[in-house]
Amino acid sequence: MAKILSEATKIKLGERLGVDEIVRREGWGGVPARECGNLVREAIRLAEEELQNQK
Repeated sequence: MAKILSEATKIKLGERLGVDEIVRREGWGGVPARECGNLVREAIRLAEEELQNQK
């Protein structure tokens, strides 16, 4: 996710999934692997929503 999403988008996703506190304390490296998978799923869902809104 590091170079694909902007930092602002990653923060937004982290807030939605409740890992923003971990990111503030430890950085993105502190986020558990399971939550990283959830972040990717949420990013895909967000991208799909944005594509639908463009149509």
